[in-house]
Amino acid sequence: MTDAPDAAPETPDDDVIEQKAVRLAKRERLLAERTDAAGGPYPVTVPVTDTIPALRERFADLEAGDETGVTAAVAGRIVFSRNTGKLCFASLQSGDGSRIQAMVSLASVGEESLQAWKELVDLGDHVYVSGEVISSRRGELSIMVADWRIAAKAVLPLPNLHSELSEESRVRSRFLDLIVRDRARETVLARAKVNASLRETFSGHEFVEVETPMLQVQHGGASARPFVTRSNAFDTELFLRIAPELFLKRAVVGGIDRVFEINRNFRNEGADSTHSPEFAMLEAYQSYTDYNGIADLTQELVQNAAIAVAGSTTVTWADGTEYDLGGQWDRISMYASLSEASGRSITPETSADELAAFAAEVGVDEPAHPTHGKWVEELWEHFVKPSLTRPTFVMDFPVDTSPLVREHRSIAGVVEKWDLYVRGFELATGYSELIDPVIQRERFVEQAQLAARGDVEAMRIDEEFLRALEHGMPPTGGMGMGIDRLLMAITGLGIRETILFPLVK
Repeated sequence: MTDAPDAAPETPDDDVIEQKAVRLAKRERLLAERTDAAGGPYPVTVPVTDTIPALRERFADLEAGDETGVTAAVAGRIVFSRNTGKLCFASLQSGDGSRIQAMVSLASVGEESLQAWKELVDLGDHVYVSGEVISSRRGELSIMVADWRIAAKAVLPLPNLHSELSEESRVRSRFLDLIVRDRARETVLARAKVNASLRETFSGHEFVEVETPMLQVQHGGASARPFVTRSNAFDTELFLRIAPELFLKRAVVGGIDRVFEINRNFRNEGADSTHSPEFAMLEAYQSYTDYNGIADLTQELVQNAAIAVAGSTTVTWADGTEYDLGGQWDRISMYASLSEASGRSITPETSADELAAFAAEVGVDEPAHPTHGKWVEELWEHFVKPSLTRPTFVMDFPVDTSPLVREHRSIAGVVEKWDLYVRGFELATGYSELIDPVIQRERFVEQAQLAARGDVEAMRIDEEFLRALEHGMPPTGGMGMGIDRLLMAITGLGIRETILFPLVK
């Protein structure tokens, strides 16, 4: 995905317009000939007794030409059709992509029914069939149809199943993508497996899943530009949440010592191959641990998710690349790794002016609202980030870029924060949480001063959160991880592929 405007939806060509007219005429005929048994082009239901994947599993060992004597009734979308004189063939596809062949013969259904099939049934229609389960002479699992009816008439044709949809078409018309492309369906199933795995891992560690507000009177929990809306009922400005952090920490104050949420977040920022304005986020907080303990938990969460999807911690990306998520992941210091890669000693005491001069020497652009910490992070991304191949925790960040994080227990000027890099992008972040309400207020004031100078991503003073901290929050480790990015790390896909229905213009 790029920052360029998305292309407009394609205009239907003359052939599609003509096909739609023909199909609408068939719909009218089905309506005119409707009976209680047939139900017209859109019946309320059809008497399905079996599913296509269940039949494929049950009769996986049938030899070519075998008959079972078993009657089954299934429904599916027609994705292939071939009509001959006395015998018609169709492939019915279920939602998971599995298929079964329907054989409609003159001997089984009679001349009138066979002719109706030829005249009324099109590619893309949902069709109900019932009959004996057999294996065709070519060894294809089939139903010898004794009864059939249309379950839903498609008035627009499917795209060509033998050519790839463009990325733009896949994103704009995901329903078609799911019909025609195995990878699209597999990604949806992979996401479901990832979420189930995350919940299972948390359950094994006695975490409690909660829900926090998506509409907030005060945005916070991250440095990001919010979406703004308004409540008519309360006559007040509201924000779509940029993070659930400050509410989850309230839960910790209230005694829920291990808490997590899988949620939707919204950030009114740029969109590219790793960012979407609306995205899924996991956040978790564990009392009586620190950023090292929460890093251990994060590694376990990611590795278990990989196993749930791929059966192994070695995953295969969409381009065929194998990527190893197993083993113990490296932990490197931001300042030490930057000093080593740049060949210049950079410490928390290095002034912002020195960093700015060095950045100019090496061609690093000035960040918006530059501070010591923002210069360090920009330089680190220039010198170190491109060299990271294996999953790596980057530890100990500048204090001025991390207003919600505890100062390092032994290194002045840094905080106990890590970012996890996988596949060249930031996958997760974790903290030893700042629990001192006095220092937290000072940090919020510093953020407010940045906001006053025009930093639209700076946090505001959140008095309700500070009031919660003043009631005592235990030592806590916390983490946040993008679900969409976790899918990217496991599948090798871009963010618009891992989100089922991404925002497009």
